[in-house]
Amino acid sequence: MKTIKMIFGMLIATLCTTQALGQVAKNYVFTSPDKKITVTVSAGKELQWSVDHAGTVVILPSTVSLQLQNQVLGSDVKVTKASQQEVNHIIKTNLYKKAEVKDQYHELLLDCKGGYQVQFRAYNQGVAYRFLLNTKDSVTILSEQSSYVFAENRTGYLPFIDPKRSAGDKYQTSFENTYTYLPLANTVKDSLAFLPVLIELADGKKAVITEADLEDYPGMYLKRGSSPQSLTSELAPYPKTEKRGGYNNVQSVVTGRENYIAKTSGKRPLPWRVIAVSKQDKDLLDNDLVYNLAAPSRVSDESWIKPGKVAWDWWNDWNISKVDFRAGINTTTYKYYIDFAAANKLEYIMLDEGWSEKADIMKVIPDLNLKEIIDYGRKKNVGVWLWAGMYTLNEKMKEAYEHYSKMGVKGFKIDFINRDDQKMVNFYYKAARMAAERKLLVDFHGAYKPTGLMRTYPNILNFEGVFGIESFKALRKEVDFPGYETLVPYIRMLAGPLDHTPGAMRNATKKQYFTVNSMPMSQGTRCHQIALYVTYEAPLNMLSDNPTVYMKEQETTDFIASVPTVFDATVALDGKVGEYTVLARRKGNTWFVAALNNWNARDIEVDLSALGKIPSGAVIMQDGINADRDATDYKKLTLKIPANNKLKIHMAPGGGWAARLN
Repeated sequence: MKTIKMIFGMLIATLCTTQALGQVAKNYVFTSPDKKITVTVSAGKELQWSVDHAGTVVILPSTVSLQLQNQVLGSDVKVTKASQQEVNHIIKTNLYKKAEVKDQYHELLLDCKGGYQVQFRAYNQGVAYRFLLNTKDSVTILSEQSSYVFAENRTGYLPFIDPKRSAGDKYQTSFENTYTYLPLANTVKDSLAFLPVLIELADGKKAVITEADLEDYPGMYLKRGSSPQSLTSELAPYPKTEKRGGYNNVQSVVTGRENYIAKTSGKRPLPWRVIAVSKQDKDLLDNDLVYNLAAPSRVSDESWIKPGKVAWDWWNDWNISKVDFRAGINTTTYKYYIDFAAANKLEYIMLDEGWSEKADIMKVIPDLNLKEIIDYGRKKNVGVWLWAGMYTLNEKMKEAYEHYSKMGVKGFKIDFINRDDQKMVNFYYKAARMAAERKLLVDFHGAYKPTGLMRTYPNILNFEGVFGIESFKALRKEVDFPGYETLVPYIRMLAGPLDHTPGAMRNATKKQYFTVNSMPMSQGTRCHQIALYVTYEAPLNMLSDNPTVYMKEQETTDFIASVPTVFDATVALDGKVGEYTVLARRKGNTWFVAALNNWNARDIEVDLSALGKIPSGAVIMQDGINADRDATDYKKLTLKIPANNKLKIHMAPGGGWAARLN
């Protein structure tokens, strides 16, 4: 049920004198529904907002503006009308981490002279604002200022673009990097961090900055602001010239850019600028802000959209054994993958790079009979996905979608997009819309973080935008991967699901790990890999290793295969940023609980009381007693839940723990 109530008593407008020539500004103050978050908006010479959480400063007055060709929105602001409302309703979905999403907020809307509005919202989980354009003509946007001024030189976790991998254009990035932990004053000038980023506040609280409902507009980066304790936005200018290039010529590489960031309709909302706020670290593990702020579904019939798990080929380099055929990109190999998927009730297989000619997605290589593979999968209730490079697909999108959907292909993994300027953001929407029209699913790789597109087009089952397990094929030994993986749930996952591609069966301790491209291994224990299937949100989730090794490790495979990819409920039980997480998810009457650990051995007590009534029995996968020496060591237990609902668990260095309660 949706409740909308106009509020007048809560909106406080006061007059104050700004520093700019004594100009009078108006302040508007409102709170979140639980009254813990207070937002103050100042409209005068500049438009600024500040945020407080129960006495803790989130941001000090921070300027926001939009530079158009002949006008600056947010400068010399004259508010013609201020209104506020509260909303409280439930969003129902079958394709998310919970079946019901609470959408409760207080909103302030400022109508401003000059044909625009600014909309502010306060949820219990955080805050957001956006500009709304209201002119009849199209507009050219030169730049946008979204600044975040903190009370002092705060420390944060920021994922920076690697300029060595940007092909001469600093906005050309795969959005894959580890987090740099540093004081904001130590950020290198003009170094761009892609979203989300996490900032440590006073009193042990955290803030995560991201964006939502990004459409027909470039994505936002953050860089050092004008003061050492601040961050400010930068957005990619619109491409002026492009060429085919990059990896295997499947990318569209920008060779020149315009002096504006977007040309767009003059009557539309712009993306939300979002700050999630947590009192306890674990609060960030179950945050719905991006989903709440996204545009509702544009797919009228969602019944055909089927999440699931995928037997994946590329990471394991097609290295199956104990067969009497030559493994590789051929029909017989993929039938073998289908047999494995069917035996373990996996919904899909993936034909990654190599099934078609590099330059033409419509030309299947001679060693593959694609129709035979699809028909074979159909008989065994296993769907087939195809990989596609961005440029190659975009060149023949309508033809490819129509041809392969008629053949029975279930979806496309679209890779090497590697940009988020306005033109490329529009590619995402085009790919999603045209796929939905043909009942095709999509997984975006080489992709920016989710901003809610998966709600708007729920046939989008996953995004990469994460330094995933595929990096083990070339990972430097000194990279701390378990540490990174215990940061991701608090930062990147707050934006939405991620295609991290877990499931490595060759597991290594910190000392034993080394890089192998063709037979890759993971840092951390077997149970760390198992725990990823419960911890990380992924409506489409890969089994990255090969069928042969999964069949050798059937006990592990059985547990992984039992974990759903979408859920009816999610509860964050415990955690500390960068150290460990404990999450529970429910599907039907079955709860799945998992703990994920960094390189420090850890003993914790997990209290299941927050789950309410739970089954009495549990199947547990835990680190073995020797997992600190042999990372593949684990133990499976079947036990009854104690009457006090508390379980004591031990995790090895780089370890994990997972349980199924039923």
